[in-house]
Amino acid sequence: MVKVQDFPEEGELVIGTVKDAKNFGAFVKLDEYEGKEGFIHISEVSSGWVKYIRDFIREGQKVVCKVLNVNPAKGHVDLSLKQVNDHQRREKIQQWKNEQKATRLFEIVADRLKMPVDDAYEQFGYNLIETFGTMYGAMEECTISAQVLEDNKMKGEWNAAFIEVANENIVPPFVSITGHVDLSCPLADGVVHISEALSKVEVDEGEVKISVHYVGAPRYRMTVVAPNYKLAEEKLKAAADECVAFIEEHGGSGKFTRKE
Repeated sequence: MVKVQDFPEEGELVIGTVKDAKNFGAFVKLDEYEGKEGFIHISEVSSGWVKYIRDFIREGQKVVCKVLNVNPAKGHVDLSLKQVNDHQRREKIQQWKNEQKATRLFEIVADRLKMPVDDAYEQFGYNLIETFGTMYGAMEECTISAQVLEDNKMKGEWNAAFIEVANENIVPPFVSITGHVDLSCPLADGVVHISEALSKVEVDEGEVKISVHYVGAPRYRMTVVAPNYKLAEEKLKAAADECVAFIEEHGGSGKFTRKE
């Protein structure tokens, strides 16, 4: 796994391997930062009283820690074990596993290009990490949109190989949210207007899909599938507003209700 910066940042969650557990604290090898170590003072091991540190951590154990302080000049990284909750720990471990997978896949990309891995990182790998945050994130984005590299001004013979490997091995992330629109129109051709209002927002744009299902007069369920919650919420609100505006322009009324 490759990190662009030399040291972690204060407040960052890091994965480490316990090298040595002493009575006063533990020394941890930072798995994401080659050659770097951190230290967990005994006061940061647990929120409760720690009599024997090895009751909580042992040599060889993988731990998720929060970075408290960083002193690059001295090479010191102070860590906390107790300030990481279970949800953060699970999420960080999953991210770490994802990055390990992405690192292996990047090696496949380099192999297909018949290029040394180090050269591949220098030519485009580090740029991908800086642009998308992580290598796995870059691969996820490529599974969502084949144009994302060009959209970020990344062009080269490597694009096709990178996208190909990503599509072969990464499942694109998607979220699904639901809301309701109540539409009514007292006109003789009101049903036609309602149908037209709904058809305008039922779309399949590749990375965003909006479907509409009849629940029971006057209610219709709108479901949006998108790469992330922010985009899904934006698309759902825009679709609902379009429905309501259309039906009101044609003598009817509408109301949007977001179902959490």
